[in-house]
Amino acid sequence: MRASCLRNVKFSLSKTSLDLRYYFLHLRSFNSQPKFHNAHYPRLTYSDSQVLHLLSRNKLQDARNLLDNMTQRNPRHGLVVHLTSLVTKYSKYGFVDEAKSLFELMPMRNVVTYNAMLSGFLQNGRLSDACRLFEEMPERNVVSWTAMICGLMDSGKLYEAKRLFEEMPERNVVSWNSMIVGLIKNGEVDEARQIFDNIRVKNVVSWNAMIAGYAESCRMGEARVLFEEMEERNVATWTSMIAGYCRAGEVEEGYFLFQGMPERNVVSWTAMIGGFAWNGLHEEALLLFKEMMESYDVKPNGETFISLAYACAGMRFPQLGMQLHAQVIVNSLAYDDYDGRLSRSLIHMYSSFGIMDFAHYIFNKNPNICTVQSCNAMINGYIRIGRLEEAQTLFDTIPIRDEISWTSLIDGYLSAGQVSKACYLFSGMPDKDGVAWTSMISGHVQNELFAEATYLFSEMLAYGISPLNSTYSILFGAAGATANIDQGRQIHCMLIKMQSELDLIVENSLISMYAKCGVIDDAYNIFSKMVSRDLISWNSIIMGFSHHGLASETLKLFESMLESGTHPNSLTFLGVLSACSHAGMVSKGRHLFNAMRDVYAVQPELEHHVCMINLLGRAGKVKEAEEYVLRLPFEPDHHIWGALLGACGFGETNADIAKSAAKRLLELDPLNGPGHVVLCNIYAANSWHVEEQKLRKEMRLKGVRKVPGCSWIMLSGKVHMFLSGDKVHPHVSEILLLLFKNL
Repeated sequence: MRASCLRNVKFSLSKTSLDLRYYFLHLRSFNSQPKFHNAHYPRLTYSDSQVLHLLSRNKLQDARNLLDNMTQRNPRHGLVVHLTSLVTKYSKYGFVDEAKSLFELMPMRNVVTYNAMLSGFLQNGRLSDACRLFEEMPERNVVSWTAMICGLMDSGKLYEAKRLFEEMPERNVVSWNSMIVGLIKNGEVDEARQIFDNIRVKNVVSWNAMIAGYAESCRMGEARVLFEEMEERNVATWTSMIAGYCRAGEVEEGYFLFQGMPERNVVSWTAMIGGFAWNGLHEEALLLFKEMMESYDVKPNGETFISLAYACAGMRFPQLGMQLHAQVIVNSLAYDDYDGRLSRSLIHMYSSFGIMDFAHYIFNKNPNICTVQSCNAMINGYIRIGRLEEAQTLFDTIPIRDEISWTSLIDGYLSAGQVSKACYLFSGMPDKDGVAWTSMISGHVQNELFAEATYLFSEMLAYGISPLNSTYSILFGAAGATANIDQGRQIHCMLIKMQSELDLIVENSLISMYAKCGVIDDAYNIFSKMVSRDLISWNSIIMGFSHHGLASETLKLFESMLESGTHPNSLTFLGVLSACSHAGMVSKGRHLFNAMRDVYAVQPELEHHVCMINLLGRAGKVKEAEEYVLRLPFEPDHHIWGALLGACGFGETNADIAKSAAKRLLELDPLNGPGHVVLCNIYAANSWHVEEQKLRKEMRLKGVRKVPGCSWIMLSGKVHMFLSGDKVHPHVSEILLLLFKNL
């Protein structure tokens, strides 16, 4: 229902959606247009531009003459006001040297003029010039003192700012509020609260500043107390609280406040949409945007679209993301992207979709605003769609690379099976952290290079890099996959020495490792001592007991799991059904299978149907197994027919069913070796030797070979593998002699 609503979210203002060619055409046309002057800055008059022109070329005498002419045409007071305004304008545009020259040429100044020049220095980061001017000022008012305090706070000079605040001859609420904001900005929230408590007459700005300080520090309990005490709240108050709750991960509380707001603006809507998006609730973010557009006359801004871009990326909705991008273009929001955050969000979105041509276009359009995070998003995007060469090219050309850049590309090569390239890249990595080492170990395990993974782990320790919890989990998985209990125990002991407490993921991997290595008692010992358990914990121990044929213990664990309030999933039922199958518990297996679908709303998958066929076959109910297969709501594949054929092998009176199952199996998979072997065994059991010989001849003609069974043993750190009938082992004669002696 909600997913269908999301499909109706439209970003485009027109009735028809914009297609891809329109996006690029529109983007290119925007690129070709001249950039207009920012509407936020008023244009200078002709005379003011002339003054700026002369000042910028250091023609001070000509500038003075021009000012003298202006003096003759304007009253003295009016000229001071005009030139003071001009000092402010020049400083705002970044022409602070020209503003300073004008200030020095002015025939008459007042305290407002000095304050304008002081603010100009501070806004442009010229603190030393501001301090010098402040000392030289013939007259200071509360604005002068407050401006200097703000400048010092912005530069992190808390001691000087507090000293100046103490020396202030008079203070107003703006001065007090400036101290609160400055202290909060420098992380001194408790000291800001002391200032707040000392203000005799607080205004809404005082309350909002303190609430925002607590909210930004995720101290929502203290923020909520002030919020409840506040008599008059405005939109900023509510929005600060909502943003704070979302930042602290308490999204439900934030949304509850949002619903109770007496009035909302685009900032409050954007705060809630962003709160959903940044906490991974992407669907909720998109639905709230839909509500905003349909029910309220609110126009989204750039911040809104940044949050929505991440939400679209999280939901994997490419078409919706493209509509969002079109809306950004239509509203000319790209021109207001002064810090590049909007462009970076679009790059992230397209990279997560794997639409790298669009991401590349935005990336190249303005490379100056793209950070290393954007480069990493691009690299990951190319890797996601298998374009490793382009990922490598980008990696080689970007000016700044961090650990994520290196690790992402290494992961890409390992995922593609190009281990040698990953190793070469890893060897050139300047700073290898725990994540990079773990990625290399994980990649080698994924490529079944278990010995090399273990060697990398020892190298990691030799370099003094502390393993992560995920490092141990990966190595336990490798030990379990190879049934290498010695290695698993060694790593477990090392983990105990290095960490007193184990996290949930490591404990789960230990349970799985010991169970796969056949040491089910140790697996259960770890499980029983766990402080908290999740679904993976229960599934790991249930599957472990099931694989060891401990059916009654498996079912008891399943009951305990239900009593704990943990909801089972498909893997849980696979474990209990397998246990029932091995123990021949037909009625219990049927009951669990029906409960899986009807009580727990878990839809049976292929593996569950195979379990039921095996269950019936092991109990000798081959005819029921055949009827079960024929009643399946889908067309059985070779797995299903193979399971039925295997079930026939448990009795000697099921040749007709076996023939039928084998025929269907070999139609789907003509070279299926196990299917041929099972059918041969059934023929032999029923003394149908002619059919058996005919089938064996057919196997030879097709080139069908039975995969030999294998076993292995770990000796002196080396794995020795033996295939059925294998005589190529260098010590085979000694092994056979030892075996015959024991016989």
